[in-house]
Amino acid sequence: MYIIGIAGGTGSGKTTVVRKIVEAIPNSQVAVIPQDSYYNDNTGIPMEERRKINFDHPNAFDWKLLIHQINELRAGRSIEQPTYSYIESNRMPETVHIEPCEVIIIEGIMALCSKELRDLMDLKIFVDADPDDRLIRVIARDMAERGRTAQMVMDRYTDVLKPMHLEFIEPTKRYADLIIPQGGANQKAIDIMRAYIIHRLKP
Repeated sequence: MYIIGIAGGTGSGKTTVVRKIVEAIPNSQVAVIPQDSYYNDNTGIPMEERRKINFDHPNAFDWKLLIHQINELRAGRSIEQPTYSYIESNRMPETVHIEPCEVIIIEGIMALCSKELRDLMDLKIFVDADPDDRLIRVIARDMAERGRTAQMVMDRYTDVLKPMHLEFIEPTKRYADLIIPQGGANQKAIDIMRAYIIHRLKP
C-alpha cells in the first residue's frame, strides 16, 4: 500500500491534483480519503453554535478517528468513512464503505498538520496557489455548494481563512516532499508527480 498526503490552502487546487492522480491509476487501485469527512461530530450542539465553530482550526477535526481508520486500511481492513454536511455543519448518519487499495490518498487543508498522520504517509504533497486565486475559487465554490453569499465568503476569508492559513496550513509546507506551485494548473508538475507515483507502483 502506498499512502499519499495532499495538503494546501482552501481553494488551492487540491481536488484537481487528486483527480489527475486518480485518472492515472485504475479505479480499483486507489481510494481517496477527504479530511473534510473527519470534522468532529457536533450532534447535540445547537445550529447557531455550530455556525460559530472555526472549521479551519486543527481542533475542528477528529484526528483520532482519521488516524485509526488509516491504520485499519494499512492493516488490510475495510472502513466506514464518515460523511459531513456543510449545510448542517455536522456529521451525517451515512457512511462510505472503503476497501483497502494499492493507493490511499488523504486530501485536506491540514493533511500534513499531524505528525502521527504524516508518519503514515509515503509521499507528502503541498499544493500552493496565489491567495487571490484561492479567494476567487473559494467564493465560487461556497456560493454554489455551501449556501453562502459572496460577502459571507469574503468576510470569512478575512476573519478566519487567511489567519488560520498563515498559522496552521502554510507552515506544513516544510513537511512536503513535493510542492506544486500554481495549484491544479501546473500540468508539468502534476505530470512529474504522476510519473513518479506510477513508477513506485510497478512491481
